[in-house]
Amino acid sequence: MIALGSDHAGLPLKKEIIAMLEEKGIAYHDYGTYTTDSCDYAMFAQRAANAVVSGECERGILCCGTGIGISIAANKVKGIRCCACSDCFSAKMSRVHNDANMLAMGARVVGPELARMIVENFLEAEFEGGRHQRRIDQIAAIERGETL
Repeated sequence: MIALGSDHAGLPLKKEIIAMLEEKGIAYHDYGTYTTDSCDYAMFAQRAANAVVSGECERGILCCGTGIGISIAANKVKGIRCCACSDCFSAKMSRVHNDANMLAMGARVVGPELARMIVENFLEAEFEGGRHQRRIDQIAAIERGETL
């Protein structure tokens, strides 16, 4: 299950991602927004991020104008590692090396076809573990307020 969220600027791109997920038979839950009325992204980032942290959803995909603001908001939720990506390599490596559990993209930055490729790379890649696990553990320690 994939958690989705967007603001009004990201809604068109989120709709493209929904179409792709449906074509591939991938289950998702859309945490909003559902209209093009101006809104703030933080609430939708938080809702989707909470679904990922709780285990209700395995990963999440967020969209706003640039992907930056919504990723920052999602990363405030303990346990979220959200990456803002506008290329396939970064999306893949965010999973392979950083065990990212959420992806953010900007509808004003990434076109629909590129977004599909980015999402495919993000969803298909798996965390390598090994030496990278130590870094994920350090990120978790920072979240707990520990000094490295």
